[in-house]
Amino acid sequence: MQTTNLEQLSTADAQTILACLPERIRIALVARAADIEYPIEAVLEMAIASFLDAEALGFADCQPGRGQ
Repeated sequence: MQTTNLEQLSTADAQTILACLPERIRIALVARAADIEYPIEAVLEMAIASFLDAEALGFADCQPGRGQ
């Protein structure tokens, strides 16, 4: 997988990550993206950021350990 040094996930990188996830998680993330009408890459970023920091809205707001 070739990655780029961007502030946001690319669509291709998001699809690669989704392909590696268990089906039930992949389905839930895709459904959430459809529900809130956000691109899947944004939903993946928010999911990871909220795992690292419960108070984060996205990676820009993420400060791991703060939300614990």
